[in-house]
Amino acid sequence: MVERKCDTKIGRRAWLRLAGKLSAACGLTLWPSSIRRALAVPAATATGTIQDVEHVIILMQENRSFDHYFGTMSGVRGFGDRMLVPQHSGRPVWSQSDGRSQLMPFHLDTHTTSAMRVDGTPHSWPDAQQAWNEGRFGQWPRFKLFQSMGYYEADDVPFQRALAEAFTICDAHHCSIQSGTLANRAVFMTGTNFTPGMTEPATTQTQALIDNGNNRGALLGPYNWTTYPERLQEAGISWRIYQDPKDNWGGLLAPWEAFEAYQNAQTGDALYENAMTRWTLDAFAQHVREGTLPQVSWIVPSPVWSEHPARSSPLQGAAFTQRVLESLVANPEVWSRSVFLITFDENDGFFDHVPPPSPPSRDASGRPLGGTTLPDGSVSGLYFRNSIDGVDATRPYGLGPRVPLYVVSPWSRGGWVCSEVFDHTSTIRFLEARFGVREPNISDWHRAVSGDLTRCFDFERPNDGELAALPDMSYAKGEELRIDLPPVRPPRNARLPSQDLGVRYSRALPYRLALLATPRPASGELELRFENTGIAGAVFHVYDRLRLERPPHRYTVEAAKELSTAWRTDETDGAYDLFILGPNGSLWQLSGRVPAMIADTPLPEVRLRHEPASYSVVLEAWNLGDRASEVITEPNVYRSDPALTLNVVPDSSPIEASWPISASGFWYDFNVRCPALPGWSRRFAGRLETGKHGLSDPALGGFVTRC
Repeated sequence: MVERKCDTKIGRRAWLRLAGKLSAACGLTLWPSSIRRALAVPAATATGTIQDVEHVIILMQENRSFDHYFGTMSGVRGFGDRMLVPQHSGRPVWSQSDGRSQLMPFHLDTHTTSAMRVDGTPHSWPDAQQAWNEGRFGQWPRFKLFQSMGYYEADDVPFQRALAEAFTICDAHHCSIQSGTLANRAVFMTGTNFTPGMTEPATTQTQALIDNGNNRGALLGPYNWTTYPERLQEAGISWRIYQDPKDNWGGLLAPWEAFEAYQNAQTGDALYENAMTRWTLDAFAQHVREGTLPQVSWIVPSPVWSEHPARSSPLQGAAFTQRVLESLVANPEVWSRSVFLITFDENDGFFDHVPPPSPPSRDASGRPLGGTTLPDGSVSGLYFRNSIDGVDATRPYGLGPRVPLYVVSPWSRGGWVCSEVFDHTSTIRFLEARFGVREPNISDWHRAVSGDLTRCFDFERPNDGELAALPDMSYAKGEELRIDLPPVRPPRNARLPSQDLGVRYSRALPYRLALLATPRPASGELELRFENTGIAGAVFHVYDRLRLERPPHRYTVEAAKELSTAWRTDETDGAYDLFILGPNGSLWQLSGRVPAMIADTPLPEVRLRHEPASYSVVLEAWNLGDRASEVITEPNVYRSDPALTLNVVPDSSPIEASWPISASGFWYDFNVRCPALPGWSRRFAGRLETGKHGLSDPALGGFVTRC
């Protein structure tokens, strides 16, 4: 084995010094007093487990995407991402067409325009499907309007950024449905958006919440499957929904009102008393002070405080969220045992660049474009069949675009990012993990690819780490929405926005993925073997760069399983050029040609293997042909090693080369080429998971350190 070592070493302290500059990089000078008080309370550690959590408080706000709020924030997968969906147009995914011209993400400047109250966009099933385009993207503002490409910077949304800087932000948290409010909130409260047991694609005639038009079941309801509050009630877990039932956007923010059990509930019934009556924020604050807060609390904002662009704003949403947090920290004993989860139901139509994990799309004949290790019955119900623009087709529900999720608690302090894939079912699964009440409505596919939020926390030693010193300042609440300023307009000269430099503490992730490609000259196919030796499932997105007009193929591989598929090259004369994305920026690129025969032909192949015990990655190289050749490996970023040449001969054992990668925060990005085969290349990029917490990708934001 050849081992490559770094010429110089960048220690953990150097990386953490960069992390310590996060506040300055984001321009944050004012920190809310409620956040400072929340940070000051140590976590309860009676058991050192999740059982120390006695109260879970859940707030779902409205209609913001991750890039829209956090694309410029350091240490998250934002505008500095290098692992981008390839576009048929040849332009980067940031360049989106409105049907006439190209638009780039642009700053919603709240100081010079009325961007604090930027108009919302279409956000229903048809336009969401057209914008996502089954993973191809490309025409977002055409179906979501020009403002879909707008984003805020740190000083536009200071409270939201402060929450993320002080606690934990999740940068791979998705809404559950490629649609609007009610469908996503139904998943949030019930684990599903359709009648359990459905094994065929839903249609407009079946019991499924697809669009906002299904308000309160007026079109298809009432619905009769069981909600998660009912599960808690049956298990003896105390719960309550704090809301004004006369001011919750006509029921859209309270999807349980579309369910038969709630509609039939009477005064005195637990469902009626806990979910259908007016429990105000004043009552919530009183229950915190008195120590009578239930084990699970859902908080439903009124429209004006919901952060929805039509009736609210980031400023008003911040004021509401701060009020909830102030109520919680008013009783340190309660707060020391509480988890406050803050998320958004869907993205409205605001752009996000990360392709959401999803079951495979289907071609015109109904065949899946991809595959899964799950039984067919586990995913067949996760589709909706209807007509969009006159084309009748069956499309997967999602997941949908990323939406922010803040994990605020004494066990998640310190400015962390967690990049595990989550969606709205993850919140229920966190409640499952804590209270032992299982939600059978959650599909096997969702359980395979979406986590349960537990990796966002340190329950064992939450009070040991040092927290960054924060200025002793209070958050200055702005009362002026500046709606009298000029309206928002897209810039004439668009340019790619920048992302703040720096790294962030990053939670350990459950992924350990590999990909092996083997050409099969006899059949003219490239065999792809997706390997998952981790402890969570993952979705591989395969983009064919020779045929980008087609949807990507998607492969769901459960934990401790593998999946093989034959990639046909008969339409391209044996050529292939595949761009394959996985979770947390992992990437495999495969280019070359499947030869018609192997006679007198070198046919090298390589595979990258993770070795967590030695903090290394290992490249295995061998030769399937009958002529010797060389393969040359070069680092793309993170390292400055000279190229490494390996001689691979036919019918021999694989040659191995090893690289320790702890100095780059366990991130790697290598390219492999074969001089004897022009056009043949392999690229491997991602993070080695060691089971320990680490750092975010140092290449985000353009900051690249080599060793």
